[in-house]
Amino acid sequence: MKKLLPFALMLLAQLAFAQKTYIHCGKLIDGVTGKPQTEMTVVTEGGLIAGIQKGYVNGTGADRTLDLKNKTVLPGLIDCHVHLESQGSKDGFREGMTSTDADIAYRAAQFAKRTLMAGFTTVRDLGGTGVNISMRKAVQQGLIDGPRIITAGHAISASGGHMDETHGLRRDAYTHLPGPEEGIADGKDELIKAVRLQFKQGANVIKIASTGGVLDQSEDGSGAQFSVDEIKAVVETAKDYGLRVACHAHGAEGIKRAILGGVNSIEHGTFMDDEGMQLAKKYGTYYVPTIIAGKSVADSAKIKNYFTPVVARKAMEVGPHIQQTFAKAYKAGVKIAFGTDAGVYAHGKNALEFQYMVEAGMPTMEALKAATTSAADLLGITTKAGSIEKGKYADIIAVDGDPLQDIKLLQNVTFVMKEGKVYKN
Repeated sequence: MKKLLPFALMLLAQLAFAQKTYIHCGKLIDGVTGKPQTEMTVVTEGGLIAGIQKGYVNGTGADRTLDLKNKTVLPGLIDCHVHLESQGSKDGFREGMTSTDADIAYRAAQFAKRTLMAGFTTVRDLGGTGVNISMRKAVQQGLIDGPRIITAGHAISASGGHMDETHGLRRDAYTHLPGPEEGIADGKDELIKAVRLQFKQGANVIKIASTGGVLDQSEDGSGAQFSVDEIKAVVETAKDYGLRVACHAHGAEGIKRAILGGVNSIEHGTFMDDEGMQLAKKYGTYYVPTIIAGKSVADSAKIKNYFTPVVARKAMEVGPHIQQTFAKAYKAGVKIAFGTDAGVYAHGKNALEFQYMVEAGMPTMEALKAATTSAADLLGITTKAGSIEKGKYADIIAVDGDPLQDIKLLQNVTFVMKEGKVYKN
């Protein structure tokens, strides 16, 4: 009897894997066609999309049917800029100084699940302590619920740059100057080493900062902090390892140097000028605007003592500009991919970015493409995700009503499937 038990369990597993799911879609936005289709059936099997058929089709035997006839069905959404390890708060500075990796991981598990429940089945995590790499593995192994994670591990900046947590501290407040292993690197040799170390530690994307930022303690982070040659060294090394490069940049000069250096995307891009936009078009560089982050930090800066004085001042200066820059960049024809900087604001509210994009002049269907096909293109996963097509991951979400008529509906996703498993219905 004991010998038969493993065989029986294996047989049950094979039967479960072979089961097909027939999803009846009242309205389907597949990410491929330019308009929604009505009364469609999406068939999934083994975590993948097995087919799409016109009309409501039923399976046989052990196959199951999901009735979404009163909903609009879409591909799982992709957020190209999140930070799953943390979430901004008035107590954030203390938490950063006292939290262990275990503290970070327990909180991050909740943030990951919240993100998945909001309909985001894939995210690109652009920097943390390295716990984000462990998070990716935990999701892959089914230990926790969360989106598919592409992560940078530690982000990379210059000494005194956006990732240098010792900036502004007394020299005797720390015993170790951070170096390439922690993402602080100066000059081509150190930057090459920093990329290689992040790859060694498990990163599958590289994130650099070519300017300072809002939430660091620098007085003015808008100036360029890497040369074009330094950025080229990062990009060439990353490419050798099969990795893409995202670049945090606010100031115009740092943005232009990053584009000329060959990065795949500009993150935030607050003060991108006309020349920068033309360069982005010329080189095919994506722009990931993170409008919600800009608005969020500007709002938080109005709360007394929420930020240090220097951060509060920068938040008020930078925050309101991002939506304006996004509007100009979209009209200029710059490629846009959806990203929010989740963690700067509360995780799970990612879809608010759609509302801000549409308010700034992007048509609703284009905003949806930014979070599906365009985002998948930026991440290099177009053969696996970003649309509802045969052979791709069965990453499928649904909302009540028609998001093309009211984009705010995406802030209340009612059905979530990732790789064929239903997480929310």
